[in-house]
Amino acid sequence: MTTSTGFDVRRIGGRIGAEILGVDLSGDLAPALVTEIDSALLEHKALVFRNQQLDDAGQLRFASLFGELTTAHPTVPSVDGRPNILPVDGDEGIRANQWHTDVTFVRTPPKASTLRSIVVPPYGGNTLIANSAAAYRDLPEPLRELADKLWAVHTNDYDYAAPKNEKAAEHRRRFVSRKYRTAHPVVRVHPETGERGLFIGGFAQSIVGLGTSDSRDLLRIFQSYVTRPENIARVVWTPGDLVLFDNRITQHYAPDDYGDLPRLLHRVTVAGDVPAGVDGTLSHVVEGDDASHYTPAAA
Repeated sequence: MTTSTGFDVRRIGGRIGAEILGVDLSGDLAPALVTEIDSALLEHKALVFRNQQLDDAGQLRFASLFGELTTAHPTVPSVDGRPNILPVDGDEGIRANQWHTDVTFVRTPPKASTLRSIVVPPYGGNTLIANSAAAYRDLPEPLRELADKLWAVHTNDYDYAAPKNEKAAEHRRRFVSRKYRTAHPVVRVHPETGERGLFIGGFAQSIVGLGTSDSRDLLRIFQSYVTRPENIARVVWTPGDLVLFDNRITQHYAPDDYGDLPRLLHRVTVAGDVPAGVDGTLSHVVEGDDASHYTPAAA
Protein backbone atom coordinates (compact mmCIF):
# COMPACT_ATOMS: atom_id res chain seq x y z
CA MET A 1 0.00 0.00 0.00
CA THR A 2 1.47 3.38 -1.01
CA THR A 3 0.08 6.59 0.39
CA SER A 4 -0.05 9.97 -1.29
CA THR A 5 2.96 11.04 0.77
CA GLY A 6 5.10 8.25 -0.59
CA PHE A 7 5.62 5.84 2.30
CA ASP A 8 4.71 2.18 2.32
CA VAL A 9 2.69 0.26 4.91
CA ARG A 10 3.55 -3.41 5.37
CA ARG A 11 1.22 -5.36 7.62
CA ILE A 12 2.92 -7.52 10.24
CA GLY A 13 -0.19 -9.22 11.61
CA GLY A 14 -3.58 -10.20 10.29
CA ARG A 15 -5.45 -8.05 12.80
CA ILE A 16 -2.91 -5.60 14.18
CA GLY A 17 0.38 -3.98 13.37
CA ALA A 18 2.26 -2.56 10.38
CA GLU A 19 5.76 -1.48 9.50
CA ILE A 20 6.07 1.99 8.00
CA LEU A 21 8.70 2.08 5.25
CA GLY A 22 10.25 5.11 3.63
CA VAL A 23 9.88 7.63 6.48
CA ASP A 24 12.84 9.27 8.20
CA LEU A 25 11.68 10.44 11.63
CA SER A 26 14.86 12.42 12.33
CA GLY A 27 13.82 15.40 10.22
CA ASP A 28 10.84 17.71 10.10
CA LEU A 29 7.69 15.88 9.02
CA ALA A 30 5.15 17.69 6.86
CA PRO A 31 1.67 18.03 8.35
CA ALA A 32 0.23 15.89 5.54
CA LEU A 33 2.69 13.12 6.39
CA VAL A 34 1.77 13.27 10.07
CA THR A 35 -1.90 13.01 9.11
CA GLU A 36 -1.16 9.92 7.03
CA ILE A 37 0.78 8.31 9.88
CA ASP A 38 -2.04 9.08 12.29
CA SER A 39 -4.54 7.49 9.91
CA ALA A 40 -2.34 4.40 9.67
CA LEU A 41 -2.19 4.27 13.47
CA LEU A 42 -5.98 4.33 13.75
CA GLU A 43 -6.24 1.51 11.21
CA HIS A 44 -3.40 -0.74 12.35
CA LYS A 45 -3.23 0.19 16.07
CA ALA A 46 0.58 -0.28 16.22
CA LEU A 47 3.23 1.05 13.83
CA VAL A 48 6.89 0.00 13.63
CA PHE A 49 9.55 2.36 12.25
CA ARG A 50 12.78 0.44 11.69
CA ASN A 51 16.35 1.71 12.15
CA GLN A 52 15.49 5.32 12.92
CA GLN A 53 18.45 5.92 15.27
CA LEU A 54 16.72 8.81 17.05
CA ASP A 55 18.07 10.43 20.18
CA ASP A 56 15.90 11.53 23.10
CA ALA A 57 15.18 14.89 21.51
CA GLY A 58 14.11 13.22 18.28
CA GLN A 59 11.74 10.87 20.06
CA LEU A 60 10.20 13.75 21.98
CA ARG A 61 9.80 15.76 18.80
CA PHE A 62 8.09 12.89 16.98
CA ALA A 63 5.75 11.98 19.85
CA SER A 64 4.69 15.62 20.26
CA LEU A 65 3.35 15.63 16.69
CA PHE A 66 0.39 13.59 17.98
CA GLY A 67 -0.52 15.78 20.95
CA GLU A 68 0.68 17.21 24.22
CA LEU A 69 3.04 14.92 26.11
CA THR A 70 2.64 13.50 29.58
CA THR A 71 5.49 13.45 32.02
CA ALA A 72 7.29 10.11 32.28
CA HIS A 73 5.03 8.43 34.83
CA PRO A 74 2.76 9.35 37.77
CA THR A 75 5.14 7.80 40.33
CA VAL A 76 8.33 6.47 38.69
CA PRO A 77 11.30 8.79 37.99
CA SER A 78 12.14 9.89 34.46
CA VAL A 79 15.42 9.79 32.59
CA ASP A 80 17.73 12.36 34.19
CA GLY A 81 17.05 15.77 32.68
CA ARG A 82 14.21 14.45 30.52
CA PRO A 83 10.98 14.70 32.51
CA ASN A 84 8.87 13.27 29.65
CA ILE A 85 10.92 10.09 29.12
CA LEU A 86 10.52 6.89 31.11
CA PRO A 87 13.45 4.44 31.05
CA VAL A 88 12.30 0.85 30.53
CA ASP A 89 15.40 -0.90 31.83
CA GLY A 90 15.34 -4.68 32.16
CA ASP A 91 18.87 -4.62 33.57
CA GLU A 92 17.44 -3.27 36.81
CA GLY A 93 15.14 -6.25 37.24
CA ILE A 94 12.09 -4.14 36.31
CA ARG A 95 10.19 -6.16 33.75
CA ALA A 96 6.58 -5.55 32.74
CA ASN A 97 5.92 -9.16 31.83
CA GLN A 98 2.16 -8.87 32.12
CA TRP A 99 -0.51 -7.72 29.70
CA HIS A 100 -1.48 -4.10 30.33
CA THR A 101 -2.46 -0.78 28.81
CA ASP A 102 -0.20 2.06 29.95
CA VAL A 103 -1.21 3.94 33.11
CA THR A 104 -4.88 2.96 33.21
CA PHE A 105 -4.90 3.42 36.98
CA VAL A 106 -5.36 7.19 36.46
CA ARG A 107 -8.50 8.85 35.10
CA THR A 108 -6.85 10.10 31.90
CA PRO A 109 -4.52 7.43 30.51
CA PRO A 110 -2.27 8.21 27.54
CA LYS A 111 -3.62 8.44 24.02
CA ALA A 112 -0.55 6.83 22.51
CA SER A 113 2.84 5.48 23.52
CA THR A 114 6.17 5.51 21.73
CA LEU A 115 8.90 3.00 22.55
CA ARG A 116 12.44 3.43 21.22
CA SER A 117 14.99 0.63 21.42
CA ILE A 118 18.45 1.57 22.66
CA VAL A 119 19.89 -1.74 23.89
CA VAL A 120 18.26 -5.03 22.90
CA PRO A 121 19.29 -8.60 23.75
CA PRO A 122 20.44 -10.94 20.96
CA TYR A 123 17.42 -13.12 21.66
CA GLY A 124 14.10 -12.58 23.44
CA GLY A 125 13.05 -9.19 24.75
CA ASN A 126 10.29 -8.76 22.14
CA THR A 127 7.15 -6.70 22.70
CA LEU A 128 3.71 -8.19 22.05
CA ILE A 129 0.83 -5.83 21.22
CA ALA A 130 -2.82 -6.93 21.18
CA ASN A 131 -5.88 -5.47 19.45
CA SER A 132 -8.61 -5.05 22.07
CA ALA A 133 -11.19 -4.04 19.46
CA ALA A 134 -10.76 -7.36 17.67
CA ALA A 135 -11.09 -9.05 21.06
CA TYR A 136 -14.40 -7.30 21.67
CA ARG A 137 -15.68 -8.35 18.24
CA ASP A 138 -14.68 -11.94 19.02
CA LEU A 139 -16.89 -12.08 22.10
CA PRO A 140 -20.10 -14.09 21.77
CA GLU A 141 -23.10 -11.75 21.81
CA PRO A 142 -24.14 -12.54 25.42
CA LEU A 143 -20.62 -11.69 26.64
CA ARG A 144 -20.54 -8.49 24.56
CA GLU A 145 -23.86 -7.40 26.08
CA LEU A 146 -22.54 -8.14 29.57
CA ALA A 147 -19.22 -6.36 28.97
CA ASP A 148 -21.01 -3.26 27.68
CA LYS A 149 -22.61 -2.81 31.12
CA LEU A 150 -19.58 -3.48 33.34
CA TRP A 151 -17.05 -1.19 34.98
CA ALA A 152 -13.66 -2.20 36.37
CA VAL A 153 -11.48 -0.60 39.00
CA HIS A 154 -7.86 -0.18 37.88
CA THR A 155 -5.07 0.34 40.42
CA ASN A 156 -1.29 0.52 40.63
CA ASP A 157 -1.37 -0.96 44.14
CA TYR A 158 -1.34 -4.71 43.75
CA ASP A 159 1.23 -7.51 43.79
CA TYR A 160 1.72 -9.12 40.40
CA ALA A 161 5.28 -10.40 40.90
CA ALA A 162 7.79 -10.68 43.72
CA PRO A 163 10.76 -8.32 43.24
CA LYS A 164 13.84 -10.17 42.04
CA ASN A 165 16.38 -7.91 43.71
CA GLU A 166 16.69 -4.73 45.76
CA LYS A 167 16.53 -2.49 42.68
CA ALA A 168 13.26 -4.09 41.68
CA ALA A 169 11.98 -3.80 45.26
CA GLU A 170 12.81 -0.08 45.29
CA HIS A 171 11.05 0.35 41.97
CA ARG A 172 8.00 -1.37 43.44
CA ARG A 173 8.04 1.02 46.43
CA ARG A 174 8.20 4.02 44.10
CA PHE A 175 5.51 2.60 41.84
CA VAL A 176 2.99 2.55 44.72
CA SER A 177 4.28 5.67 46.50
CA ARG A 178 1.09 7.35 45.33
CA LYS A 179 -1.89 5.02 45.22
CA TYR A 180 -4.49 5.31 42.50
CA ARG A 181 -7.80 3.56 41.94
CA THR A 182 -9.93 4.55 38.95
CA ALA A 183 -13.18 3.12 37.59
CA HIS A 184 -13.17 2.66 33.81
CA PRO A 185 -15.75 1.07 31.52
CA VAL A 186 -14.86 -2.50 30.61
CA VAL A 187 -15.78 -1.52 27.05
CA ARG A 188 -14.27 1.77 25.95
CA VAL A 189 -15.51 3.62 22.88
CA HIS A 190 -12.58 4.94 20.87
CA PRO A 191 -12.95 8.74 20.69
CA GLU A 192 -11.85 8.96 17.04
CA THR A 193 -13.01 5.76 15.33
CA GLY A 194 -16.01 4.84 17.48
CA GLU A 195 -14.72 1.28 17.79
CA ARG A 196 -15.47 -0.60 20.97
CA GLY A 197 -12.57 -2.30 22.72
CA LEU A 198 -12.04 -4.25 25.94
CA PHE A 199 -10.38 -1.73 28.25
CA ILE A 200 -8.94 -4.01 30.91
CA GLY A 201 -5.43 -5.51 31.32
CA GLY A 202 -3.20 -5.99 34.34
CA PHE A 203 -4.21 -2.88 36.26
CA ALA A 204 -7.90 -3.90 36.16
CA GLN A 205 -8.28 -5.71 39.47
CA SER A 206 -12.01 -5.82 40.22
CA ILE A 207 -15.44 -5.43 38.64
CA VAL A 208 -17.66 -2.77 40.20
CA GLY A 209 -20.45 -4.43 42.17
CA LEU A 210 -18.85 -7.89 42.23
CA GLY A 211 -16.70 -9.70 44.77
CA THR A 212 -13.08 -10.73 44.34
CA SER A 213 -13.73 -14.23 43.04
CA ASP A 214 -16.41 -13.25 40.50
CA SER A 215 -14.31 -10.27 39.38
CA ARG A 216 -11.27 -12.43 38.80
CA ASP A 217 -13.26 -15.00 36.81
CA LEU A 218 -14.93 -12.44 34.57
CA LEU A 219 -11.74 -10.49 33.92
CA ARG A 220 -9.96 -13.74 33.08
CA ILE A 221 -12.64 -14.62 30.52
CA PHE A 222 -12.54 -11.21 28.84
CA GLN A 223 -8.74 -11.07 28.93
CA SER A 224 -8.50 -14.46 27.23
CA TYR A 225 -10.08 -12.93 24.13
CA VAL A 226 -7.56 -10.07 24.09
CA THR A 227 -4.59 -12.44 24.18
CA ARG A 228 -5.72 -14.84 21.48
CA PRO A 229 -2.76 -15.34 19.11
CA GLU A 230 -4.69 -13.98 16.11
CA ASN A 231 -5.13 -10.64 17.91
CA ILE A 232 -1.42 -10.16 18.63
CA ALA A 233 1.54 -8.71 16.75
CA ARG A 234 5.10 -9.44 17.90
CA VAL A 235 7.75 -6.73 17.59
CA VAL A 236 11.25 -8.18 17.33
CA TRP A 237 13.49 -5.28 18.24
CA THR A 238 16.71 -4.13 16.65
CA PRO A 239 18.58 -1.11 18.04
CA GLY A 240 17.16 2.17 16.74
CA ASP A 241 13.63 0.96 16.11
CA LEU A 242 10.64 3.02 17.24
CA VAL A 243 7.13 1.72 17.85
CA LEU A 244 4.03 3.91 18.10
CA PHE A 245 0.84 2.30 19.42
CA ASP A 246 -2.67 3.49 20.21
CA ASN A 247 -2.96 3.10 23.98
CA ARG A 248 -6.75 3.50 23.85
CA ILE A 249 -7.41 0.24 22.05
CA THR A 250 -4.41 -2.04 22.63
CA GLN A 251 -2.61 -3.94 25.35
CA HIS A 252 1.05 -4.91 25.35
CA TYR A 253 3.39 -7.36 27.06
CA ALA A 254 7.17 -7.71 27.24
CA PRO A 255 8.07 -11.35 27.95
CA ASP A 256 10.83 -11.83 30.50
CA ASP A 257 12.72 -14.34 28.37
CA TYR A 258 16.22 -12.88 28.02
CA GLY A 259 17.89 -13.90 31.28
CA ASP A 260 20.38 -11.39 32.66
CA LEU A 261 21.02 -9.71 29.32
CA PRO A 262 20.60 -5.91 29.14
CA ARG A 263 17.53 -4.38 27.52
CA LEU A 264 16.82 -0.63 27.49
CA LEU A 265 13.97 1.20 25.83
CA HIS A 266 12.80 4.79 26.29
CA ARG A 267 9.06 5.48 26.48
CA VAL A 268 7.30 8.76 25.69
CA THR A 269 3.52 8.98 25.98
CA VAL A 270 1.00 11.36 24.43
CA ALA A 271 -1.71 12.73 26.73
CA GLY A 272 -5.18 11.32 26.22
CA ASP A 273 -8.76 12.01 27.17
CA VAL A 274 -11.10 10.53 29.78
CA PRO A 275 -12.42 7.12 28.63
CA ALA A 276 -16.13 6.83 27.85
CA GLY A 277 -18.33 3.76 27.97
CA VAL A 278 -20.97 2.73 25.46
CA ASP A 279 -23.57 4.98 27.13
CA GLY A 280 -21.18 7.96 27.20
CA THR A 281 -20.46 7.78 30.94
CA LEU A 282 -16.91 8.89 31.74
CA SER A 283 -14.33 7.25 33.98
CA HIS A 284 -13.98 8.55 37.53
CA VAL A 285 -11.42 8.56 40.32
CA VAL A 286 -12.07 6.17 43.20
CA GLU A 287 -8.89 6.86 45.21
CA GLY A 288 -6.01 9.27 44.70
CA ASP A 289 -5.78 12.58 42.87
CA ASP A 290 -6.37 13.52 39.24
CA ALA A 291 -2.67 12.97 38.39
CA SER A 292 -2.44 16.50 37.00
CA HIS A 293 1.34 16.39 37.64
CA TYR A 294 1.47 13.57 35.07
CA THR A 295 -1.05 14.42 32.37
CA PRO A 296 -2.87 17.58 31.28
CA ALA A 297 -6.31 17.79 32.87
CA ALA A 298 -9.11 16.76 30.53
CA ALA A 299 -12.26 18.80 30.20
